[in-house]
Amino acid sequence: MSGFDPTPETNPAPGRERPGWAAQLAPFFCLYMTFGTTLGFLISGAPLILRARGIDLAEVGFLQLINLPVGLTFLWAVLVDRIRLPRLPHRLGWIVLMQGAAVALLLILSRGEAWPLPLLFGLALATCFCVATMDIALEGLVVETVGPERRPYVASAKLCGASLGGLFGAGVLIAEYDRLGWHGAVLAVAGLNVLCLLPMLRYPERALRRPSVEAQRGALALGRLRLLGGRVLVLGLYFAAMFALTGSNNLALLDLGVPLSEVGLVTGGLSSGINLVMALVSGVLVRRVGTLPLITVSALGVAASGLLMLWASATAAPNLGLAASVLGILCGGGLGVPVFNMIYRWAQGPQPATDYALLFGAAFFAAMPLRVGAPALAGAVGWPVYFALAVPLYGLAVLLLRAAIARTLIADRAADRAVP
Repeated sequence: MSGFDPTPETNPAPGRERPGWAAQLAPFFCLYMTFGTTLGFLISGAPLILRARGIDLAEVGFLQLINLPVGLTFLWAVLVDRIRLPRLPHRLGWIVLMQGAAVALLLILSRGEAWPLPLLFGLALATCFCVATMDIALEGLVVETVGPERRPYVASAKLCGASLGGLFGAGVLIAEYDRLGWHGAVLAVAGLNVLCLLPMLRYPERALRRPSVEAQRGALALGRLRLLGGRVLVLGLYFAAMFALTGSNNLALLDLGVPLSEVGLVTGGLSSGINLVMALVSGVLVRRVGTLPLITVSALGVAASGLLMLWASATAAPNLGLAASVLGILCGGGLGVPVFNMIYRWAQGPQPATDYALLFGAAFFAAMPLRVGAPALAGAVGWPVYFALAVPLYGLAVLLLRAAIARTLIADRAADRAVP
């Protein structure tokens, strides 16, 4: 996180003391790490364990529905915005409640090694619901207490924590599963959830809440819903196109004859490591290079990786496919911080948790049909034709997203010039 500008946030309340940047980022990093660990284990790790025990592929595919609450948070996010729980500050109350409920469910799940699959699925789905709800409360906290100049670093902390958590939940715990067993692995996830909540308990939400936030809270205007609708569509197309171009690379590499161990190393461990480094670097680059230039360069790299995958699949070149996958991971990692930073900007309204759930959750949900259908499409048309279709779709999605971001940046500059 070197290069952070410790200047105070815009229009701080008189007499308000801001914590240092590291102290402010640490609670967010810790909770994003639990987000990555819990979902990494439940969505990626546990299905591998169950598959190794003999459940068939159809049931493994069914387990991906555990991820569904992440895309449906917009259905209940308004409750997170409007309902205040007793004794704790607004956002912190929801975070503690949902994190505590997730820990309780994980403790129950840890004892269910031999339970029927539908019961395990139900507990995992409920845990994901808690984690996803905690996440939108956390994003609302970002919008309400972190000024615009610090949000790129929160986005960087988010992606770093999630990447590190995914590496632990879907990597380390699975690698050590023979020694830990089901009970030990799930307890490790629960224990991390408890430990990583502790820094957030000291976060001064009331002291850092920007004065304008309380004044704006109220009924969500229809005009804002219309504004968000277009941005949700743009983000949904972007998430779908990004997955189409890079999300099936592991399957393409297997079909090219790359050994499973190498595919897992590149698309699993190496991917998490690269995403961690790129999240650190791109948080600084957003401030020094700019949002649009970073998106442009990174997107060109992702598109180039898709063209290389097309070439590799057409010529049956596994080494080229591996290189293309690494390039896609590297350049895709540079897109996370600027895109999520802009989502924070677009969610800066009277109900930020609801706005974030619409902008990210609804867009994620809109992309799910392509996530489910991409492998079947590749099987029907072949990998060369698949990538030939995916590259222009990705190009269109990035152009639309870039145009939406550019309009926002222009409007922000105009607003700044209008301020006396």
